[in-house]
Amino acid sequence: MKIVLLSMPDVAPVIMHEAAFHMPNCGIASVGANIDEEHEVYIIDLVRKRCRLRSYLTRTLLKIHPQLVGLSAMTWQYDTCVKLIRLIKHLLPDVKIVIGGYHATLMHEEIARSPEARLIDFMIRGEGEETCRRLVNALEGSDRIEDIPSLSYKNGREFVHNPKGELLDLSKIKIPIRDRRRLTSGYHVMLSRVEVMETSRGCTRACSFCSMNHMYGKTFRAYPLERILADIDDIYYNRRTRLIFVADDNLVLDPKRVIEICDAIIARNYKGLNLIVQADCLSMSRNEEMVRKMSSAGIKSIFLGIENVSRKNLAVAHKGDIVDASRLAVQLCHKYGIMVVAGLIFGFPDDDEKDIIENYNFLKSLDADTSYCQILTPYPQTVMRQDLLDQGLVTNAREYKFYNGIWANVKTRCLDEKMLQYLVWLHRQKIMGWWEPSGRAKRQGRLWVPVWTYALRPLLQLVMDRRLKKVGWEGRYQMDMQRLAGVNVFSDLDAFTASAKQRPESKMYSP
Repeated sequence: MKIVLLSMPDVAPVIMHEAAFHMPNCGIASVGANIDEEHEVYIIDLVRKRCRLRSYLTRTLLKIHPQLVGLSAMTWQYDTCVKLIRLIKHLLPDVKIVIGGYHATLMHEEIARSPEARLIDFMIRGEGEETCRRLVNALEGSDRIEDIPSLSYKNGREFVHNPKGELLDLSKIKIPIRDRRRLTSGYHVMLSRVEVMETSRGCTRACSFCSMNHMYGKTFRAYPLERILADIDDIYYNRRTRLIFVADDNLVLDPKRVIEICDAIIARNYKGLNLIVQADCLSMSRNEEMVRKMSSAGIKSIFLGIENVSRKNLAVAHKGDIVDASRLAVQLCHKYGIMVVAGLIFGFPDDDEKDIIENYNFLKSLDADTSYCQILTPYPQTVMRQDLLDQGLVTNAREYKFYNGIWANVKTRCLDEKMLQYLVWLHRQKIMGWWEPSGRAKRQGRLWVPVWTYALRPLLQLVMDRRLKKVGWEGRYQMDMQRLAGVNVFSDLDAFTASAKQRPESKMYSP
C-alpha cells in the first residue's frame, strides 16, 4: 500500500517571523517509520510548501497515487486540515483519509458529528505509531479494524470509537523517517539546518491550560539511552545536521536521567552539536549540576515556562509559586552559557493593564535572551477552558483557527478581548522594544545575528518609526494585526475551496 502522511502548513510567528524557522514534524515521521516495511510511505511537511500548496499537492499526489493519506493537525490548524482533505478527495476520490494529532484526539466525538465527517474515514486518538500500523494492515486484509485500539472508523455514515489503547513501549518505537521518503527539505532555524527528535513523552505536571494529559495521560515515559543516541547519530552523521530541537514537553522531569543522557553525549564528543530543549523552572532552579551538564552536552537554548509573575494567576494555572524559581533558573542557564526563551501568558481572569505592564517589566528584569508571549487560550478539553466558560470569559468558543496564542479568544473581568489584544501588543513594543542580541546569542547565532543587528533591525526601526509618526500606536497595531491575519491564508487552497462548492466533488481535477 502507498501511504502519504502530511503535516500542516500553518505557523504561529510568536517568537520570530514565520519565514525564520521551519521544522520537520517528528510525529508523522515517527508514525511513518513504524508502518511495516512492505508498504511505501512518504512524508510531506507542508510548512515547506506554504507558497504553492495546491499545485504542489496536486502534482505530488497524482504522481504517487496513494491509497491512504494521513493528516496531523493541532487545534488551530484544523481549519486548514479540512480544506486539504477536500482537495485530496477531489484529486483522489477513492483515497482513504485518516486524521490524527491533538485535535483529532481531543475532539473526535465533535468531528464525528461535523459536516466534514463524510470526508474522513478514520481518526487516530493519542499515539499513532501502533494504531496507524495496524490500520494499514487492516486495509490490506491482515488485521481487523474493529480490533484496533484508539481507532475511530466509519460504520455506514456513523463513526465507531474503539476503546482507548495502552500507552506504547517506547523501546519498540523506530527512529523517525528522515531519508528520501521525506519529500520535503530545507528545514531551518535562522539559516541553520535543523532536525527534531524526542527523548521522552508526557508530563506529570497539572497545568490547567495544557491538553497534554489527554494525549498521554498524566505520565512520563523515557526512551532508552541507546535509542536516544541512535537518533542523534542519525541526525548528526546521516543528515549532517548540527542543530536539534528536542520536542519533549519537559526534558528535565527526571534530573538523573538528564545527567545520564548528557554524560553519554559528552562521551561521544559530537563537534558543533547544538540542542534546543523545553524545561520547567522548578527542576532547573534546583539542579545546578544538571544545568552544567546540559551546557557541556551542547544544550545551547532552552524554553522555560515562566507563565506569569502574579502568584494569583499562577495558582489559576496550577503552576504553584515559581517566581523565585524562574529568576534562579534563568541565572543558572546564563551562568553556563545557555540562552533562555522565557514563556509568558497574558489574559488571566483578573488581569488589567497594570498586570500586563507588571509582567513585561518582570520579563525584562529576568534578562531572558528572548520571549514567547501568548494570550491565554481556552484549548479544548482543558481545565482552564471549562473554568473560563463557567465564568463567561470565553469570547470565541468555536473558531479554532484563532487558537494559536496570538489572538485573544478570552476577555478578563477588566478588559474585553479587543483591548486585551491591543494592550498585550502595545506594552510589548514599549517595554520590550527591539530585540537586542545577548553575548550568548552573538556567540551562537553566527551570520544571522550581525545581519539582524546591522542591517535588518536598523532598516525596520526606520520604517516603523516613520509609520508611528504617521499613524500612531493604534495605526501600527492595525497594520501588524492585518499582517498576522494573513500569515496562514493560502490563497490557492482557498480559491479551490470556494470553487469546489460550485462543482460535483466526484469530478476529477485536471491540472
